Amino acid sequence: MSAGLKVEGLIAGYGETVVLDGLSFELPPGGTLAVLGRNGVGKTTLLTTLMGITTRHSGTIALGDQQIEKLPVHMRARNGLGFVPQEREVFPSLTVEENLQVSALPGGWDIERVYDLFPRLKERRKNTGNRLSGGEQQMVAVARALLGAPKVLLLDEPLEGLAPIVIESLFEALIKIRDETGLSMILVEQKADLALSFARDFVVIDRGKIVHRGPSKELQGDHDRQHRLLGVAEA
Repeated sequence: MSAGLKVEGLIAGYGETVVLDGLSFELPPGGTLAVLGRNGVGKTTLLTTLMGITTRHSGTIALGDQQIEKLPVHMRARNGLGFVPQEREVFPSLTVEENLQVSALPGGWDIERVYDLFPRLKERRKNTGNRLSGGEQQMVAVARALLGAPKVLLLDEPLEGLAPIVIESLFEALIKIRDETGLSMILVEQKADLALSFARDFVVIDRGKIVHRGPSKELQGDHDRQHRLLGVAEA
């Protein structure tokens, strides 16, 4: 089951430092959103703020019909906000299967369904986290989030630093999740064409504000416009 997400006037950052400056957007149930922008403009901060990891100064976050901006991280997760962090954060001393088991919540995917999505994890299920490749660790991170029964899935640059063949395999898995589950998803990704081909809509963040937004099909394949939007802030 998916849910919508509505963010209004979000001002947040780290301590007194403001990174997000009045950011607002709405993701409908089953919607997909690509978050684009240069490095350091607030994309990751947006996702970590949605999860409750940063300092929120003002603004609201609604997950479905529930306001979650004051909830601690674990309660946001229990209410259906799933997060795949850029750092992956796989437990190094636990096996693949143990990493997955500790993340499971009622209503989430079961482990066999995850293994169907990522056959490589089934092959490596007895290997500890510190014996996995970067691509395998990313698969664990995505699988772990699915086991947590998400209604909205936040993905922070899941393809970063992976070999092309691994990117292709993982991207196909993300498309399968999108198409077969109808899960609401927000994707932060530097590879603009991939992000736009994945998500129905996009936003561009610059200096903590959304400076452009629209349907992805309007920007997909238009590299000149992508360069203008992603390389230069709106005047």
